[in-house]
Amino acid sequence: MAEQQFASDNYAGICPEALEAMQAANAGHAPAYGADSWTQAAADGFRRLFETDCEVFFVFNGTAANSLALASLCQSYHSVICADSAHVETDECGAPEFFSNGSKLLTAATEDGKLTPDLVRAIAGKRSDIHFPKPRAVTLTQATETGRVYTPEEIAAISAVCRAAGLRLHMDGARFANACASLDAAPAELTWKAGVDVLCFGGTKNGMAVGEAVIFFDRRLAEDFDYRCKQAGQLASKMRYLSAPWVGMLESGAWLGNARHANACARRLVQGIADVPAVSLAAPVEANGVFLNLPAAVQEALRARGWQFYGFIGGASRFMFAWDSDPARVDALARDIRLCAMPAAA
Repeated sequence: MAEQQFASDNYAGICPEALEAMQAANAGHAPAYGADSWTQAAADGFRRLFETDCEVFFVFNGTAANSLALASLCQSYHSVICADSAHVETDECGAPEFFSNGSKLLTAATEDGKLTPDLVRAIAGKRSDIHFPKPRAVTLTQATETGRVYTPEEIAAISAVCRAAGLRLHMDGARFANACASLDAAPAELTWKAGVDVLCFGGTKNGMAVGEAVIFFDRRLAEDFDYRCKQAGQLASKMRYLSAPWVGMLESGAWLGNARHANACARRLVQGIADVPAVSLAAPVEANGVFLNLPAAVQEALRARGWQFYGFIGGASRFMFAWDSDPARVDALARDIRLCAMPAAA
């Protein structure tokens, strides 16, 4: 077995709770296309978790979740306001525009990847003539691409601007669980109670093999969303294999426990290298990612020792931690960063 790497939280396998639920769902036959008891149980589980009667859909991946959700909020002549480092802008290969038949992404330059009320207001009010795509939605990445989290107060402030401007608020929650764990906040507090209309809740990075949940807190916005899923190739015929893992995650509390562990491992790495002079944080550690400013020689030396990591936004080196990250392996990474960086500091 290969040693753990921290280049991505997608490297991790399936957590026991998700795998056991999928195995349980594999017994016998069940109705297709989401008419099974597992899919109903998963949807009801989300309603309990969020303390509201939301509408829930299950798709294969985050690109589909975000793109179809945004398409449901927009016509082709609309636009979506996002941070310039938002995942929908930098890593979705134009899928939001494709599935909405042309809705344009309007990006705001940010230092930390977080939108603010002023940024949203400025872009939403920049132009109102018919020659420019009409702003219709705002999307927040929770946690952001640089590991920052939006507090309930920050979300509510942005939501207030959205309401005043007639905009809908979408949340890309690929690491939503990590944000909940970081803030010790209930899911409802970070979503509909703060004004979020639709959330894409990430399962893949939280310990599942595959699968994201698209959750509409305003059921009217979910009209015909099942047709969008079908047309986009996201309606699983054996839907129970997408939904059953969620039952295991929600009923056991693993969705939150996994996130807490991943976040703790990120903090552990930072604590292990806090006194290394040649290394600094490129962003505060608020979720399960650590972004380090490493000299080129240190990066090269780490890779020579077998470590894998990505060069990321602003040139930082990214290390991501998952539900199964081994603290001993995290400590080994910290020791190697120290060994590789100390000559650079001399």
